[in-house]
Formats: sequence, structure tokens, C-alpha cells
Amino acid sequence: MGRNAKKKEKDRVGRVKKDIVIEGDCLAELKKLPAASVDLVFADPPYNLQLGGNLSRPDHSAVAGVEDDWDKFDSFAAYDAFSTAWLTEARRILKPDGALWVIGSYHNIYRLGRIIQDLDFWMLNDVVWRKTNPMPNFRGRRFTNAHETLIWAARSQESRHTFNYEAMKALNDDVQMRSDWELPICTGAERLKTDGRKAHPTQKPESLLARVLLASTNRGDIVLDPFFGSGTTGAVARRLNRHFIGIEQDPGYAALARERIRNVTPIASPDLLATQPKRAKPKVPFGSLIERGMIHPGDVLFDSKRRFTARVRADGSLVTDNSESGSIHSLGAKLQSLPSCNGWTFWHIKRDGKDVPIDSFRDEVRAADEGNA
Repeated sequence: MGRNAKKKEKDRVGRVKKDIVIEGDCLAELKKLPAASVDLVFADPPYNLQLGGNLSRPDHSAVAGVEDDWDKFDSFAAYDAFSTAWLTEARRILKPDGALWVIGSYHNIYRLGRIIQDLDFWMLNDVVWRKTNPMPNFRGRRFTNAHETLIWAARSQESRHTFNYEAMKALNDDVQMRSDWELPICTGAERLKTDGRKAHPTQKPESLLARVLLASTNRGDIVLDPFFGSGTTGAVARRLNRHFIGIEQDPGYAALARERIRNVTPIASPDLLATQPKRAKPKVPFGSLIERGMIHPGDVLFDSKRRFTARVRADGSLVTDNSESGSIHSLGAKLQSLPSCNGWTFWHIKRDGKDVPIDSFRDEVRAADEGNA
């Protein structure tokens, strides 16, 4: 390959038109996208529900299910072949450190999981979406289907995938986010309707997509949704200042998605879009608070419930009246009979008549250092 040909190939790889809804067949359009061009793929593919007859409630009224041709396949083999084809293209289009999310039900998620592993994606989590308001089981022959499953996988084992741990912890009341998410299905004003009927049978709630994108993308990243439907992925991406590419074969759904996304107002302030990882903050040793005169040897520290007390030594360690000693972390853990303890939030001190966590002094040090930088 000559120099000019190599340059053209380099320019082609990784460059892609953003913030568009592409109308057309999923596989055909995926093949047109350049390699290594998107940061994340979120896919809500056909579930291959294998519905046998019409669904009805006990009062014989009809239940609006998924009856579209796009959810019908002649056999499991045909569905597997289709799934392998689009997942292969998705992996090609992902950047080396990109990742994939796929959502499904018991009808298809296990088949998709096998294919995902066979294609050398690297499994990160399976996430259970527990629906707070699932559709009842009207026939009374099975358990109510109250959840769907999401698979999160990196492009490869070597991928350095994005995970915004602190953002997920903040979203979960400062507790580590678990892999079971309790969220409502799409209802009310969020549910798009045409002539009083659901515009799309499987519209996902924006809260679900927001959690996915906040967890695994950064501002400015490109998210590809090869089964765009009513455009939930695009609407959430626009609001969170991410870019999107949607592929949708139905012109009606594509038009609906474009109109929906046009009405979204992006979050303007960058400060509202990300939670700074705590590990990125400068490290402040407890001893430096003593060196700066913010805490003095002999000061008494205590926990928020005043069950334990300890005095500060000159070297930054703590000692109790029973001569138990250690760092702010190790002593805190020992006193509580726990394997670990965050001493910064555990220990408090009296200042101006108020109990304050010693972590507040650490924040003061960081702020002062940033001001002098």
C-alpha cells in the first residue's frame, strides 16, 4: 500500500458522522461505518419473543404486545446468525477501549451472551433491571416477568473501558452501585404516543439509558445504537452531552426519534455532567494537618456517635485511653472490629462548638494548594 493509500485508510478509520439517525437495514448500515469509530454500543435488539397467539387480559381485552415483523425469525439458528452478524460489526466499529451494552429478556439474552463471548468480547457485568411496575402475567401460568437483563462487555480483555465509579456511587446515595437496578418501565408523559396508542412497543425508560451512559461514557463520547427505535439513546446522549449514531429501518420510528431528539435541551454546565473521581484528588496525609497547625497533638477525636475517643500524637497516629493505637484508618477499623475503615469520615473533632469530620480539613488543604498552584 502506497503512502497516499495509507493516509486515506488512516483518515477513514475512526472518523464518523455524529448525531444522526440513519434509515436503513441494520447490517447493511453497520458495514458502512468505519472501524474503531465509536466509544460505546448500546443495543436493544429484537427479542425473538416467539409469541403463540394473541395476548389477552382476564376481561378478554387485548394486550398490546410485540407483533412486528422485525421481531420474527424462522428459527433459533436464523436469530443466532443475525445476532452474530451485527455483533461482529459492532466489535469492528468499537474503539480498542470501547464497550458494549445489550439488553434482552429470557427469550434471547442467553443466546446473545454466548455469541458475545464467542466473538472475544470481555464480560464485565450482567445487570438485572428490576421493573417497579411490570406488566402482570395475565394467563397465570408463569411467574410475572419483572426484569430484563443487560450484558456489559468490553471490546476485549485488554480494553481499558470507562467506568465512572464515583458517579454511580453518588447516584446511589453514596453507596457502591450494585448490579440490580430497580427502575420503572416507560410510562406517563415519557411514553411516546401516536393517535393515543403507544408509538413504539418496546420504548425503554430514559432513566435506564441515563444510568448506562453516565456509568460507561464520558462527555463527548460517541454512542452507537443499531436498533434506534423511538430514539431513547439519542435523546439521553444529547441531554448528557454525548454524541450518538442511530440506525433504524422503520421510517416512521426514525422520524419520531428525530423530532424527539430535537426537543431535548443539553445540560449546559460541564460541572453538572461529571463526578470527579476521588482517587484523582491530591493525596493529603493526616500528619500534614498537624504540620499545618490545623490539628494539634493532644486533640481529642471521636466518632459521630461518640462511642470511641482517641488522642492525636505528634506523629499523626492516634491512641486511646486503653493504649490502643494506630493510624486514623487502622484504629478506626480495630475499634469497630471491621476489616477496614475510612478514618477521614469516621473521626470527628470539636470546632467552634460543633462536631466536624476531619475530612473537612483535608478539603481545606486541597483548596489552599489549588489556589497557590
